[in-house]
Amino acid sequence: GNLEDYEETVKKAKEAWKVWADIPAPKRGEIVRQIGDALRQKIKVLGSLVSLEMGKIFVEGVGEVQEYVDVCDYAVGLSRMIGGPILPSERPGHALIEQWNPVGLVGVITAFNFPVAVYGWNSAIAMICGNACLWKGAPTTSLVSVAVTKIIAKVLEDNKLPGAICSLVCGGADIGTAMAKDERMDLLSFTGSTKVGKQVALMVQERFGECVVTCSCFNFFKVFEDADLNLVIPSALFAAVGTAGQRCTTARRLFLHESIHDEVVTKLAKAYAQVRIGDPWDPDTLYGPLHTKEAVKMYLEAVEQAKQQGGSVVCGGKVINRPGNYVEPTIVTGLPHNAPIVHTETFAPILYVLKFKEEEEVFAWNNEVKQGLSSSIFTKDLGRIFRWLGPKGSDCGIVNVNIPTSGAEIGGAFGGEKHTGGGRESGSDSWKLYMRRST
Repeated sequence: GNLEDYEETVKKAKEAWKVWADIPAPKRGEIVRQIGDALRQKIKVLGSLVSLEMGKIFVEGVGEVQEYVDVCDYAVGLSRMIGGPILPSERPGHALIEQWNPVGLVGVITAFNFPVAVYGWNSAIAMICGNACLWKGAPTTSLVSVAVTKIIAKVLEDNKLPGAICSLVCGGADIGTAMAKDERMDLLSFTGSTKVGKQVALMVQERFGECVVTCSCFNFFKVFEDADLNLVIPSALFAAVGTAGQRCTTARRLFLHESIHDEVVTKLAKAYAQVRIGDPWDPDTLYGPLHTKEAVKMYLEAVEQAKQQGGSVVCGGKVINRPGNYVEPTIVTGLPHNAPIVHTETFAPILYVLKFKEEEEVFAWNNEVKQGLSSSIFTKDLGRIFRWLGPKGSDCGIVNVNIPTSGAEIGGAFGGEKHTGGGRESGSDSWKLYMRRST
């Protein structure tokens, strides 16, 4: 799409909003329920398309569509629950009410790694709140964007509603910039790199617009001496290698207590050797390719930097000799906690394994990086668990105990702190972001 297409689409979406905003919220919820059902019917073919275009394994592609379906179910119930309080007024004969209204048009810019789910989190909640949506997916996953939009448009049009309630403009940075600067965009949700997220946030703030920003992350995995290693090994493997290391919740740093460091590294390397690498459509495959050639280049550069900074490659570190963007899942040991590469987001399957002695130091190391999306701790010590969850514990938006960093549940607010952006999407009271409050 070009800027002329964008201009036409915004006008149509704004017109469509006038129709959508007049529909009662529970009836909007019924439409979203139908969208969920339409996605259910197409879940395998759409999951296949995600796998083909993005590169993640088929079950992850299907799982991503399932996440959109689940959010639709969540939004249906929410459509009967959004509301504000009636408060006691200090003035006789007066009523004091907090009324929630839709913001209008919600722009959604999503990344390549979750080309369905992130749009689903935003659109399903935004729709029941009474908003129209305009979506710009990643340029490298535009087939998925088109397919999802066609499924939604059919549901809307079958209900005699304008398809422009959920609009799509494919395109690159020119479209994203236009959305960020456009005062007709009442709320902008952005998911992507910190570098671009900062630019988007500044452009939106310059016009006093509202935005929800979820940016790069650098997730942490801490294992204490009392941890159950039968939980730790598969959890660390999944957190570091799942989606070929291209999740925003992928584990990048594994902190191991010095008493168990060598044992865990040995067991983890053995587990890495058993990872089934291959065609993402093959049901036996656990690990597919990186998304682009550029990602392969960044992977190789990161491995080289890790070596130069004193790291030892325990396993992996090379490109796999086969068609496609395949690289070996990699474990690096021996680096200090503050090595530059350890604080750099590569978005590739490289896990930095670090030693620690004391709880206080490893909590501090967890929080010393600029990002703060997801973190995990493995321990049986209840006191430590509650310190980890408390004000001096993890400063991340998602704080896990005895489970991996990767993944999240739709019922809880998803997002992070610091340079991850501070935005929240999906569950809890995130619906308030998609509405404006009148007192």
